[in-house]
Order: sequence, then C-alpha cells, then structure tokens
Amino acid sequence: MRVARPADKAIPFDRIRAVEWENDHIKLIDQRVLPGKLEHVYVDTLGGAAEAIRLMVVRGAPAIGITAAYAVVLGARDRYRENPKNWREALKSDLDFLSAARPTAVNLRWAIERMHRLAETIDGNPVAQLLEEAQRIHSEDIAANHRIGELGAALIEPGSSVLTHCNAGALATGGYGTALGVVRAAVTSGRVFGVFANETRPWLQGSRLTAWELLQEGIPVTLTADSAAATLMRQGRIRWVIVGADRIAANGDVANKIGTYALALAARQHGVKFMVAAPISTIDLETPSGADIPIEVRAGEEVMEFAGQRTAPEGAHAWNPAFDITPAELIDAIVTENGVIEHPQARTLARLVGKKG
Repeated sequence: MRVARPADKAIPFDRIRAVEWENDHIKLIDQRVLPGKLEHVYVDTLGGAAEAIRLMVVRGAPAIGITAAYAVVLGARDRYRENPKNWREALKSDLDFLSAARPTAVNLRWAIERMHRLAETIDGNPVAQLLEEAQRIHSEDIAANHRIGELGAALIEPGSSVLTHCNAGALATGGYGTALGVVRAAVTSGRVFGVFANETRPWLQGSRLTAWELLQEGIPVTLTADSAAATLMRQGRIRWVIVGADRIAANGDVANKIGTYALALAARQHGVKFMVAAPISTIDLETPSGADIPIEVRAGEEVMEFAGQRTAPEGAHAWNPAFDITPAELIDAIVTENGVIEHPQARTLARLVGKKG
C-alpha cells in the first residue's frame, strides 16, 4: 500500500471542513451518517448546538470547541434580542448548559471561557464582535493544525507506515486535523509509506470517518480491527502510532478515545513510537493528572447494537466509557503548534503552554 504523492498545491489535502459559519447558522457535516451520506445540519440556536455536540453530529475536541464558540454568538444574539440591558446575565446559564454537552473535551470549556471573557467587555449589540472572535478561534485552529502537521511529520522516518485510532482529522477540528494533519504532512513530504486505521469501536470513527476522510483526499488507507493492532506491531509493519487528544493533564497524561491506552501499551512492548498530536488549547494545566479528568460514559446501546440492530442478548449490560487515560510515561512525543515535547513531564508542558507559538 504505497501512498501517492500529491499534485502541487499551496496546502495539499486540505479541503474538508466539518464546521462552518454560513448565513447566520452553524453548518455541520453530520458525522452520524458518514460514510453512506454526506449531509449537513444547520444550527441557529445555542441549544441546538449543544444538542449537536451531545449527539455527536460534530465530534472531536477542537471541532467541539469551535462549534461552541459559534454557539455563543447565537446565544448572545438571542439573549440581546430578548433583553438588551441584561443579556450577559441571561447568557451565563446558557453557557453552563453548553459546557455540559460533553465533559471530557477541554476545548469545549476553553472556547466558552474565551468567548465569555470577551462578552463581559462588550457594550451594545455583541454579535459582530463575538462572531469575529469565533472566526478567529476557527482560523487559529486551522493554522495550528498545519504547524502540528509540519512538526509531527519531521519526527517520522522516511518510508514509515503509521497507525491511527479514532478520527483526529479535519472532521474533528477546524480543518486539516491533528493526528491526520501529521499524516497529511508526512504524505506530502514522502515520509509515510502506508496508513493503517483502527476501526475504533463502538462508534467506528476509524472506519466510518478516518477512512472516508483520507480517501476523499486521495490517501489510501488500510482498516484494521482494534484487536489486530498488537499483531500489526509484532509483525513490524508500523513505526508510529499517531493519535489526537481530548484533554492533556498537567503531568502529560492524555485522555483520548477508548482503546488508546491499550495501543500505547502494545506500542511500548513492540518498540513502536507513540505520538500525541493536539493543539495547545487541549493542555489543561488546572488538571494535575489523568486521574482527575472526568471520563464520559455513554449509553450501553452503542455497544449492544449495530446500525440499529441488537447484537447482544436481552438482559445483557454494557459499560461504555468514551475515553481512557494514557500515562505520560508511555508517550514518546506530544506535538503542538508551539513545539514538540519528547517524554512529556509537568515542567516541560507548562513551559510549552507559556511559549508564544
């Protein structure tokens, strides 16, 4: 499986946008129906945006944060229309509601807090200034992903094959992607020979989303069952595991899609390097370690059903954590737009967060 080199473009493989602002609406690719259909959901209220996040119409920590930023614009618009004098006070409860949509992804809280700080300084109609800030958050994320891709690709030996888990691509971000941004940049520079993607049970983000996204860009991909990853490593067929992150604790522990921890253990056993690619906004210095990160537990039906059909016997129960914690000592490199940390520790993470990108 050899990856074809792209045609000359300013930024190759950068066409997909999961979140857009269009005609005073948030326009979202409905990730629940991919790859069978490419459909969009248009959201025009803060509550509708929170529901889209909760139902995983949009998912991935950076994309959730961007969606939330645009949602604050909608919420402030509606509250200002209702009461121009007290819209800020009324908006606070809306922001709490929005923050609760998905608790693990720190970008959600980060984006809401950034928008709220600006809202507190605005006199008069807040929409124009808040929209400008939301669009700035969006464009900053895309620029950060391009830089992450460049820095991460530089770590990969030419001729490598890599394995990804879940979807940390354009569909999970403002555009280009974090883990898949590294893949895109490594393909562009000729460093990556092949891309493997775990199917990522139970929501199949790897098979439904990552495979779709890469094929849309003309990048070949080979799917594997999650349980096949260790054997792939034992056979020496990959050199790097590259994943994103929903939250990085102050000590370098990483919360990411369930199954990431098992991949990190297998990688260490087989001498495969493990990379986490994520924007600085994903690093949460207020959370000391992975043990302090809240882990979302989703409905058991996601495990006991497939495409709406029951696959488990009646009476069976399911435990369905959406994320797990990978300890810092299993991570070879954390790649951000501010730079790369090899073998992450609390002091090096804090220094990186404080560094101007």
